[in-house]
Amino acid sequence: MLPTFCVRTKGTVVPIRPVCRMSAWLLVVTGGLTGIAFGDDAKAPTKPLVQAHAHNDYLHQRPLLDAVDRGFMSVEADIFLVQGELLVAHDVLGLRRERTLAKLYLDPLRELIRRRQGWMYEAGQSLTLLIDIKSEAQPTYAALHELLAQYADIMTTVKEGVVETKAVTAIISGNRPRDTITAQKVRYAGIDGRVADLDSDVPVDLVPLISDSWLSHFRWKGEGPMPAADRQKLAEIVRRAHARHRRVRFWAIPDQRAVWQELRAAGVDLINTDDLDGLQEFLTKEP
Repeated sequence: MLPTFCVRTKGTVVPIRPVCRMSAWLLVVTGGLTGIAFGDDAKAPTKPLVQAHAHNDYLHQRPLLDAVDRGFMSVEADIFLVQGELLVAHDVLGLRRERTLAKLYLDPLRELIRRRQGWMYEAGQSLTLLIDIKSEAQPTYAALHELLAQYADIMTTVKEGVVETKAVTAIISGNRPRDTITAQKVRYAGIDGRVADLDSDVPVDLVPLISDSWLSHFRWKGEGPMPAADRQKLAEIVRRAHARHRRVRFWAIPDQRAVWQELRAAGVDLINTDDLDGLQEFLTKEP
């Protein structure tokens, strides 16, 4: 028998229990979700920023919308499978039953794309939706695949190795059931690789992105000049990834201008940030 724990939230004691074999706890909280409000004009308000990636995007006041209003071409959502629903949260204490992947991302994306005549910014430019699976890989991905199939009209699709690029391209990170995804004849997502995958010959539609922790590979944290060895290593990672037509992103980067400058100079494709305004200003105003 699984034990029950209690958490007090807004004056109410809420029981929580383990979910299957997850190493986390399920917190179910009722209550309304602040509605996602579209502006009067759904046209793309700014120049698309192809290098801008909104890390933990759902933590902003308006998930998705705060990023796309600034021109971000990549957003990230962490998901947990909870009682058949894909909920968006950083950890289990942030789980809310109304904050689903569909409500926060897929429905707004479909509506914005409809209003913008089929694309988020410019025709042919696909927005990246990086989905980080936090719960058990296989059941979570099975639910995610089924959900993404319902949005096939906007999702980049791979059928028997043939890619049909659409307005949104999903990439799976975190707990990735790689073998399952590789074996699919029809899929609506690729997966991200790690630096260890730089020389892999798997198809680029399966692994379109090399994504890894900055702190696992570099000593520099943005203070003083970047060491020559780190700069050379960064350039080599980008070179090898681009040779295989894969993009590059690092998480846990120091969120500051000096680091952004080095990443941009090296040709890193997605610059990870929690500071939407700061990165927008940097990418639009810095020479």
